[in-house]
Amino acid sequence: MATEIRARGRQRAIGQEEYSLYSSLSEEELVQMAIEQSLADKACGPATPEAAGSTRANRQAAHCYPRTRSTAPPQSPPAAAPAPAPMGLFQGVLQKYSSSLFKTSQPVAVDPMLKAIKDGDDEALKAMIKEGKNLAEPNKEGWLPLHEAAYYGQLGCLKLLQREYPGTIDQRTLQEETALYLATCRGHLDCVLSLLQAGAEPDISNKSRETPLYKACERKNAEAVRILVQHNADTNHRCNRGWTALHESVSRNDLEVMEILVGGGAKVESKNAYGITPLFVAAQSGQLDALRFLAKHGADINTQASDSASALYEACKNEHEEVVEFLLSQGADANRANKDGLLPLHMASKKGNYRIVQMLLPVTSRTRVRRSGISPLHLAAERNHDAVLEALLAARFDVNALLAPERARLYEDRRTSALYFAVVNNNVYATELLLLAGADPNRDVISPLLVAIRHGCLRTMQLLLDHGANIDAYIATHPTAFPATIMFAMKCLSLLKYLMDLGCDGEPCFSCLYGNGPHPPAPPPSSRFNDVPAGDKAPGAVQFCEFLSAPEVSRWAGPIIDVLLDYVGNVQLCSRLKEHIDSYEDWAVIKEKAEPPRPLAHLCRLRVRKAIGKYRIKLLDTLPLPGRLIRYLKYENTQ
Repeated sequence: MATEIRARGRQRAIGQEEYSLYSSLSEEELVQMAIEQSLADKACGPATPEAAGSTRANRQAAHCYPRTRSTAPPQSPPAAAPAPAPMGLFQGVLQKYSSSLFKTSQPVAVDPMLKAIKDGDDEALKAMIKEGKNLAEPNKEGWLPLHEAAYYGQLGCLKLLQREYPGTIDQRTLQEETALYLATCRGHLDCVLSLLQAGAEPDISNKSRETPLYKACERKNAEAVRILVQHNADTNHRCNRGWTALHESVSRNDLEVMEILVGGGAKVESKNAYGITPLFVAAQSGQLDALRFLAKHGADINTQASDSASALYEACKNEHEEVVEFLLSQGADANRANKDGLLPLHMASKKGNYRIVQMLLPVTSRTRVRRSGISPLHLAAERNHDAVLEALLAARFDVNALLAPERARLYEDRRTSALYFAVVNNNVYATELLLLAGADPNRDVISPLLVAIRHGCLRTMQLLLDHGANIDAYIATHPTAFPATIMFAMKCLSLLKYLMDLGCDGEPCFSCLYGNGPHPPAPPPSSRFNDVPAGDKAPGAVQFCEFLSAPEVSRWAGPIIDVLLDYVGNVQLCSRLKEHIDSYEDWAVIKEKAEPPRPLAHLCRLRVRKAIGKYRIKLLDTLPLPGRLIRYLKYENTQ
């Protein structure tokens, strides 16, 4: 078997692919797969481009009908035999094991009854009946000749069969489809009318509980709908999803059909399995004409689905601007929240639709927004919708509104402010907008400044510091003995120096709990910070020397200590810091630099900087001081 497959692989590249795909299967399994594929190919019809297109079309349709309408293809004159195509794996297996399993030397015989119906030859059917042939026997798919006649729209044959076999008029196929259902699906109006006049029941549904009326609406066949309604079809019948014919016609914006259905008694407030009314469908799908029609006929403009989402909320969700405008003009309530407590304004802000936001702002209750536990500002900032953010700020939404605890818990970092969202997204423009509107940069568990330092975004850091961000920020849930700002900046010495220039406090870095005594083994920073949930506190503050001992930081220990020493006075290096400095001979000068006493000029500079204060130190250039002194205080001149 493997020899045959390899031989075919040399003839055709795909043979190799097939072998690689199926080489693990036994010969019996390959035969079984080949048989199944051949059966599937046979069921789908001849392998021609036209047939392939037809198959695709049938797959897309809502229903597939048995392919028993035709038998053998029309005969054509003999032609020169084409060269045999290379055989794939399945064809080879079939040829080896069952060359005659699916092939016959004789063409398939044509069923005379089926041919007569397809040709509309009712005289041939009469002759068959006279000869005693029973045309009320179903085939293996449950199809009667009556079904065939309805499917092909052969009115003469249909009338003959319903007259001869009146008891079969409502008989169903295995898919529970009646002749009326099939005629409606195929759009054969004369057959539909004939069946109804002969007493066919119009409300018998198929396996999906779809009636002929439902299928007529699905196909936008207004005349079929009119005929069925005139013959008392139930306009409020529900399919297995709970949809009525009106739901279906609304989803297709078919006003003519809607008019017929409502005139025939269709209820505009009927709900499907999810509590969705036709008006909700119109709002959801943006069908403005259908929406106007339903509102005119008394549909509830404030209808809500089972999850409490209103039609207005759904229209905002799908950004149907004209639908939102119409609903509001008809008095739709903009303060009906869904099950998550979100209002239409929340959804419009999340989607970033400026026009819808502008329509909702005047009619949205600020109290309801506060009660929801989330501000539209949060959603606009989270999705980087700057225009919407501007509109909300212009409408004076609270720039310092915080997420409710249950919503903050959805984020690992427990963020609460809109400013945090903007900083996390590295959106400098939104950050500046919020800060200018009065956003407090110190409200979150993790300071937005720390996030900006992590991003390395100098402009965002400047904005936050200019608006009062605490340069000595700590993380309450992950305590350290030194400012977290220093911890976040350690891997970038220029950034660390920038923070120290602006007054970050470096003294705690040298206030070690263990001093010159022995230090316990230092836990890795990942176990102290990254793996601790935001709601749980680490068991004690992390010392500077412990954090510096992490492998990814320790190689920079000397330069980090060197930078910090420029901003502290007389300090004592603990035993572990000394170990770090002693580990590299070029760092010996750093150890000497730390030895007290420090130079008097250095100590004076620190005292003057402390007197100025960290919140004004960045304004040194504006102070009435000599230029040389300013340069010295800014570490630009170390002489």
